[in-house]
Amino acid sequence: NNAAGKEETFRCRFGKVFLYVSGEGEKDKISAALPPTDTSVYHEIILNPGEQYTILPETLHWFQAGEKGAVISEFSTKSTDETDVFTDKRIVRETKIEE
Repeated sequence: NNAAGKEETFRCRFGKVFLYVSGEGEKDKISAALPPTDTSVYHEIILNPGEQYTILPETLHWFQAGEKGAVISEFSTKSTDETDVFTDKRIVRETKIEE
């Protein structure tokens, strides 16, 4: 049962990653370009190559690559597409076939 969410570790392999999690932080002071969404977490963690950060289950988060792009590996406890929760309404996780 994955109802409690999953622990996730994000490791930067290349470039720079701006990771945002729940906590202190202000919307107008972040390094990333704010996407057109209702995100509400702005505690900034900057990851450079070789650095990583682990979040606990149920931690709201989002991330963005720096201007040169980034490669990120994610390691997590068991997860399935059906149990992942997204607060960004733009994300569609289930495959939809259009005719």
